[in-house]
Amino acid sequence: MRGVFLFMAMVTIACSGCHGQELHNRKAVVAGSFYSADREALKQDLRLLFGEAQPAKNTGTVLAVIAPHAGYPYSGIVAASSFNQINQKKDYENIFIIGSSHRVSYDGASIYNQGHYETPLGIVNVNLDLANKLIKASPYLFYNPSAHVQEHSLEVQLPFLQYCMKKDFKIVPILLGTHSADICYEIAKNLYPYFNDNNLFIISTDFSHYPDYMNACIVDKQTAEAIQSNSIETFVNSINDNMGKNIPGLATCICAWPAVLTLLYMTDGDPEIDINLIEYRNSGDSQIGDKSRVVGYYSISFSSTKNTIPSDKTKKASDDMTEQPFELQEQDKKILLEIARSTLEEYIWERTIPEIDRSQLSDILLKPAGAFVTLNKDGNLRGCIGRFNPGEPLYKVIQDMTVSSSTKDYRFTPVIPPELKDIEIEISVLTPLQKIDNIDEIELGKHGIYIKKGFQSGTFLPQVADKTGWTKEEFLSHCARDKAQIGWDGWKEADIYIYEAIIFSEKEFHQQHGLK
Repeated sequence: MRGVFLFMAMVTIACSGCHGQELHNRKAVVAGSFYSADREALKQDLRLLFGEAQPAKNTGTVLAVIAPHAGYPYSGIVAASSFNQINQKKDYENIFIIGSSHRVSYDGASIYNQGHYETPLGIVNVNLDLANKLIKASPYLFYNPSAHVQEHSLEVQLPFLQYCMKKDFKIVPILLGTHSADICYEIAKNLYPYFNDNNLFIISTDFSHYPDYMNACIVDKQTAEAIQSNSIETFVNSINDNMGKNIPGLATCICAWPAVLTLLYMTDGDPEIDINLIEYRNSGDSQIGDKSRVVGYYSISFSSTKNTIPSDKTKKASDDMTEQPFELQEQDKKILLEIARSTLEEYIWERTIPEIDRSQLSDILLKPAGAFVTLNKDGNLRGCIGRFNPGEPLYKVIQDMTVSSSTKDYRFTPVIPPELKDIEIEISVLTPLQKIDNIDEIELGKHGIYIKKGFQSGTFLPQVADKTGWTKEEFLSHCARDKAQIGWDGWKEADIYIYEAIIFSEKEFHQQHGLK
């Protein structure tokens, strides 16, 4: 979603390339502080960290991991959990390591192309040819010497790779200095051709900085689940929501959000990307940590499910889903509308979200499912936001989307209390996406469409066709041009998915069931 900005002060730094220059290896600058400077001691530390880390949990091909970059006594186990998710025997063409600058700001990303990296475990080769190719390809990719001098976020990932990888590898070290979503988008465009199973992306970031232990757990969970939703909109909204809560001590809920945003521009909404939350800890969990002021760490993996052969267990679950279509009973619909209404009113009046008694909910409401929440006022759209790939149960998705549609739909001003009595809530619960090869499979009014080309994507709910009266080609073309921004005929060369929506509203229930 281009045009979304998180504002932060920036200073522009002059940058230069390495043409004609003698190459100089980048020496380790945090060895002896973030991790041991002694080779054998470092190897022993890594052996212990990997021994305590989570084992691989993915069934698909891991394309990217998010790993923390703090001192090893604090975040090392979580980092090792991230590196345990990758194929350590794979001969990767490149390993892209992407972080955000802690010390200087600049409008783009600095790629180290001056030489190779050194750690106590030896030299890590940089793919200098690719580094220079990327620099030539975009004005937003360059070498900024001041960016790398004291930066730790890329360096601390290298000993983990050196310890666990069984094959030689080359890295592409990229350090973002921007806080502009548009520039992250441009950087993602240049990196996207390499986002495949021949390469690996490591996103270096810590999570919350300096709240107390309990607040860190709450904030970090919300941020991680927003990432797991694979929605740029949800991720950005989550950051703004967390930072708007005025939590004592909270300086940021995720320090390298531009690096994460760049990754999400390459995965946003892709139904063939599976995102797993592997492990969470914060510095308060360390023996030397202070629970009154902590930093959070998450291990997260991004896997491709394309061409993955399902296990017998997975296949059986899939067959069971086919035999038992996703259905909501009338009571389930009534409860979801009541949850949406109570959430809307409490959040608009109090800026809090009501707690829901899960024991009173049916099994279907506790299962993950995509959904949209639409707000209408006097027959006109007042807000609509949804999520395809939830990492949360359906009832929680409805709560989150109610808050987002009422306060975070950029097309409208936030809802205010006097409007509440005039707003009608409509919910669309989504069935799983199904890729199609022929548009003849689309039934207008029955199917919603999701169009994806590269990392551009867009969707229309099924009811859009009914309300507009468009032909099938117009339905596709408007979605391609207005939503995915790939042009009127862009759908002809894009991946197209269909889904159905179980649609119900307060107005419908008031008429049919006397809902108040």
